[in-house]
Amino acid sequence: MTIEIDLGTLESRLAVIGLTGLRRLSGGASSLSYVGTATVDGISRPVVVKAAPPGLEPVRNRDVLRQASMLRRLAATEVPVPTVLWEDPGDPPEVPPVFVMSFVPGASFEPLFDRDGDGGGDPDDGGDPAVVADRMLDAARTLAALHRLSPAALGLADEPQVGLADEVRRWTRALGTVDPTLVPGWERVAEALLATEPAAIAPAVVHGDFRLGNLLASGPTVTAVIDWEIWSVGDPRVDLGWFLINADPATYGRRTRYAEALPAPADLAATYAERLGRDVPALDWFQAFACFKSAATWSLIVKHSRRRPAPDPMAEELAGALPGLLTRAADLLG
Repeated sequence: MTIEIDLGTLESRLAVIGLTGLRRLSGGASSLSYVGTATVDGISRPVVVKAAPPGLEPVRNRDVLRQASMLRRLAATEVPVPTVLWEDPGDPPEVPPVFVMSFVPGASFEPLFDRDGDGGGDPDDGGDPAVVADRMLDAARTLAALHRLSPAALGLADEPQVGLADEVRRWTRALGTVDPTLVPGWERVAEALLATEPAAIAPAVVHGDFRLGNLLASGPTVTAVIDWEIWSVGDPRVDLGWFLINADPATYGRRTRYAEALPAPADLAATYAERLGRDVPALDWFQAFACFKSAATWSLIVKHSRRRPAPDPMAEELAGALPGLLTRAADLLG
């Protein structure tokens, strides 16, 4: 059941910034998003409001103020993000924390999932596959810009780092809870990942779910990186591997009007490395890990979907792709 905040109550709380016209935005599993108009520094502007779900402790991916802190840290960098305008810790769990950020115009969509997509409604020819291909290349450059930043310079020197083995074991635990026929052979892939863990490189801020659907763009240009619920400090190649498999039509086999036009994963990796200014070793391992993680993520979605009276059709379609993800991971690991 979706937890909601009473709009009137939220508007009253945000009256201090003159917020009006509040309405719920779709999407968002860990926090609640709204759009409205507010007056900040004497200027009336459209804004986005993010709030933690009421009645739950605002921890982990529900910690909206942690998301706001990352947006503030990135505000003066080359990474495009919304501007944090106001925040309030509330009195959780009954009165959830909330923050207000600038509304960034742009389109957000997944070219390999939205089969009838129009570029996310982007008026600047975002539905043109060639424009979306350029957008994907700009996303690779944007990811490199993020990973060029020193965590220490962002005030994150003491942030706990997530190790690769810990990442693998996290998803191993998840896979142990699902129907084994969904993910045949996952144990062998997990063992191979742990046995071939690559040498560490300098840590970076890791977005955690960097893909086109978590970016805003106008035409070919990324205008904002959004959805920072699971950021961490760790190996930046985790982000890159995830981005590459989600940009590859072969990953899920979903043939959309954009599939043939998108840059090859190798070209995206080369664009990333050029912007980063250095080589990216062991990338096959990180793409294998991304396939393993995706198999785990989707198997959990399928598990929960099948508990409903009417399972989600997309989850059922993706269930058929999970064995192929694990086979691909094994192939990448050699």
